Amino acid sequence: MNLKIFNSKDFPAYLPKLNALYDDLFSGGKGFRSKLVQMVSDPIALPQETQHLLCQTIEFIHNASLLHDDLIDGSHLRRGKPAAWTKYTPEYAVLAGDYLLARVMVNLSGFGNIKLVQFTSETISDLLEGEWLQDSVVGDFFVGLDQLDRIHNLKTASLFKWCLRAPFIAAENYDENLHRTLDEMGTILGQLFQRSDDLLDYDIRNDEGKAILGDLKSGYLNSFGAFISKDMNRAQIDQMVKSHDLNEFYKSFSSDSELGQKLFKTKVEEFDQINTKMIELYSHHLVELEKQLKKPDLIKALKPLTEILYWRRKPKS
Repeated sequence: MNLKIFNSKDFPAYLPKLNALYDDLFSGGKGFRSKLVQMVSDPIALPQETQHLLCQTIEFIHNASLLHDDLIDGSHLRRGKPAAWTKYTPEYAVLAGDYLLARVMVNLSGFGNIKLVQFTSETISDLLEGEWLQDSVVGDFFVGLDQLDRIHNLKTASLFKWCLRAPFIAAENYDENLHRTLDEMGTILGQLFQRSDDLLDYDIRNDEGKAILGDLKSGYLNSFGAFISKDMNRAQIDQMVKSHDLNEFYKSFSSDSELGQKLFKTKVEEFDQINTKMIELYSHHLVELEKQLKKPDLIKALKPLTEILYWRRKPKS
């Protein structure tokens, strides 16, 4: 499935810089969100052409957000390569992101399902609102986990909710109870993914080699940082903020580095415990979904997602 093209007008040859930027951006991406769309679409027998449209839609939206986020955050790397704005200029990165979102609306409008167009528009709006809210807490080292959860629900979980619900909307299944369950499941998956991604910043289950303390050095206290800082005093938070590496960071808990590392590990275990409860809630919703749909293949496909997204465990072959 070539996600670059759904409509022949998606990437015209007379825009070579746009084509090059797109190819750079998409190479190396895992395409997880489009795979999630397919996990849902196959068991409900959604036509392949419709699946293609939905997969392209979610990848276009996701990558448009990355183009804009990298520029806003000043991130110089994306998937181990120079970020688009550093290679093609900030102006072209903005234009490319806008173009992807425009093609989403053009192609969905041609599909003719107004509820899908509306749902997708609302999702894009949520993404942008989440970006505005996230920008407002940069430099705030007293931000609470609840406030960050709200941001992540808008900015991260909104795409997971779209992946779960859009195939049913495209199939014209508008059952309110079904969509409520899918919405709650998408919220949980998005929160788990974001919290796991935030742990990478502290070198926890960091198999992909994410830069250590990158969020903190950028002035952003992510979800795990907010979780641990709620029990810190001002001096500890000051130590945390000025940390250049993990050894310095451990001193936020104790001037004794070895004891600080032990206390840090305890906090990771506590964070894992609260997220394990979220995983249990996901399992409960999965049982409800099975009752509503009677689609064992779909349940089987969705069941391991919490292991993949939070614990970063590879799916069993």
